[in-house]
Amino acid sequence: MQSRRESRLLDPVDESDDGRSENLKDSRRRKRAPRREPLLDRAPPQSPEAERGVLGCMMLDPTENIGLAVEKLPGGAEAFYDQRHQDLFELLVEMYDGKVPIDVLTVRQKLTDRNILEAVGGDALLLSLQDATPTALNLPYYLEIVREKYLLRRMIQTCTSVVSRIYDKEQNEDVESLLDEVEKDILHISEEKTEEASRMIKDLVHDAIEQIETFHQRQGMTTGVATGFVKLDQMTTGMHPAEMIVIAARPSMGKTSLAMNIAEHVSMDLNLPVGVFSLEMSSESLVLRMLCSRAKVNLRNIREGFLAERDFPKLTATAGKMAKAPLYIDDTAGLSILQLRAKARRMKQQYDIQLFVIDYLQLLRSTARRAENRQQEISDISSGIKALAKELKVPIIVLAQLNRELEKREAGAVPRLSDLRESGAIEQDADLVGMLYEPRKGKDESDASDESDDYEGKPVNLLIAKQRNGPTGDVPLIFMKGYTRFENLARVAEDA
Repeated sequence: MQSRRESRLLDPVDESDDGRSENLKDSRRRKRAPRREPLLDRAPPQSPEAERGVLGCMMLDPTENIGLAVEKLPGGAEAFYDQRHQDLFELLVEMYDGKVPIDVLTVRQKLTDRNILEAVGGDALLLSLQDATPTALNLPYYLEIVREKYLLRRMIQTCTSVVSRIYDKEQNEDVESLLDEVEKDILHISEEKTEEASRMIKDLVHDAIEQIETFHQRQGMTTGVATGFVKLDQMTTGMHPAEMIVIAARPSMGKTSLAMNIAEHVSMDLNLPVGVFSLEMSSESLVLRMLCSRAKVNLRNIREGFLAERDFPKLTATAGKMAKAPLYIDDTAGLSILQLRAKARRMKQQYDIQLFVIDYLQLLRSTARRAENRQQEISDISSGIKALAKELKVPIIVLAQLNRELEKREAGAVPRLSDLRESGAIEQDADLVGMLYEPRKGKDESDASDESDDYEGKPVNLLIAKQRNGPTGDVPLIFMKGYTRFENLARVAEDA
């Protein structure tokens, strides 16, 4: 005979407890019920009344309102959901551009000539547009409604496309690449510009003439973001949007110091937001170095605890200024190029960053599966940084290593573009390449000790080896290693 426990294990449903068991089953069934998916077959967001209001205002006062509608509606005719409204909008814009008088009669004739009068709704639609629009002053309100509905439809299209791409993803497709594309598409909705991507040559020529006039008025002054180094700014006229600026050197030559001196000048002296990606140093170490550099206090003395009394006021005053600077540091280690681009986009949206600094290129990772070797990987990273600069329309300073071939040549040898480590793609993508090196000493110059160099400074040249829109040549600087600071050569001479 089976025991009661064995019987319950074989048949867990007790006949005397039918009601409670049924309730338990119903409860489990409810828990396992699939979630109700949102209905995707519903009509997309739209406002036919607002669309007719926009068209009516355009016909009531074409001179004032058509230009405003073209300017404010992203996507142009696509901002209208109704195809009939799209066709009529395109016709009105075309007539406006051709300086053709616009009223019910002329518009009707154009539609008749193209055999689309009935397709857009006939005379009834044309007459109803003006009747439904009491005054053209309401146009901004109608435009905002149409624009809002259009952006909502764009969000639906983008998200639906994302879902399709996720389900259709091939086995060998990289997830991070897909994530980067998805994030870019979604962010693009909020950043979508109202002007068309392609512009007529007459507009571009007009802009070019205005630029020439600006350059003439400034008479050699910096037109981009100033670096704070006079000779460098004279040669480059500053750092310009969409530029990829490479600063390369062998280890311990001060490339990080130079980049952070520029970042410090832009954020503290020009009060422009700067974003820094420090893949090598922690944000605490970087800020400590910047604090000592700006205050001209020896960093080694601070680390060893030998800080003079006269240094405290300088550090305190500098710390107060630095705390107010719009400088944002991300010290996440081992970033991939896709992660960096995602972070940079968000930083640009949040803080309107005007300059990015990346320290340094060879520490970034590529997620491209096609990269068979390190050269291809660096090529993918370099092209990704250049694409980011163009996308965000800001200059990006990226630090890079020079290879050991430079050390095999004689002391004071001038570096070449071929010395860029691991890939020639860096020099191809870069708009400007600067390489730090110590100039060859003359026969009369004695070799000063490293200790004196720390305080007095030593000459270091920044060789502009490539510049798309300017000259090449040396920028003489003084590097004060004890303060991890570069100075203009002329300024050091004046201070002396």
